[in-house]
Amino acid sequence: MSEVPVAAQSPQPAPITRVQENILARSERRLLNWICARLPAWVTPDMLTLVGMVGAFMVFAGYGTSNLGGEWLWLTIAGYCVQWFGDSTDGSLARFRKIERPRYGYFLDHSCDGLATTLVVVGIGFTPHVAMEFALVALAGYLLLSIHAFLSVRVLGELKLSYLNAGPTELRFILIAFTIAMMVVGPDAPRWLSPVGSVNGFDIFTGIVGLVLITLFVVQTFVTARRLAVMEPPRNGEWRQP
Repeated sequence: MSEVPVAAQSPQPAPITRVQENILARSERRLLNWICARLPAWVTPDMLTLVGMVGAFMVFAGYGTSNLGGEWLWLTIAGYCVQWFGDSTDGSLARFRKIERPRYGYFLDHSCDGLATTLVVVGIGFTPHVAMEFALVALAGYLLLSIHAFLSVRVLGELKLSYLNAGPTELRFILIAFTIAMMVVGPDAPRWLSPVGSVNGFDIFTGIVGLVLITLFVVQTFVTARRLAVMEPPRNGEWRQP
């Protein structure tokens, strides 16, 4: 009698509820469905994931080379567009063609998201406009919210993709506007003395975004903990030594 392959024996993961309440969600979904219906058959979700990572490296390279001249920030803006296309269509194409691989796709997609976010935010810290310390505060906030999202998948079966009615797409628009502001203002933005040293408006904005993200993580952790406490009330039974 032949053995059943290990992969066939593995239980399928429980379905995940995607919680997406960002402003552009419906319009973006219609656009993505339109794109997926027109992509050639030879285009695969994995290829699109790779395209998204290429876009993230373009963003990083544009920010890094902006020290040579503000015109390099056009590479960053192009990178955001490429990254949106790859990151938004890979999973959408898999669902459109009904060829999802839930565990593989979830692992690969969010692993690439973590690397892409690091490239983007650290890239901002390499520009002459934002001090790395402020960029790292923003990165810490984003990664903390990502941890919360991944934990929610484990304990609630929900993947939260938006906060304050904003998701990844809205965040890209904000970052593109932020990048355009860098080009317009230039590296000689007015600076002010603060307890952490000399700062400019770009530093302040980046730091505030980081603090907002960290605050959201704390609030969402409290809300989720209260929800779980209701679902799993304390046990008052007598403890007995096993």
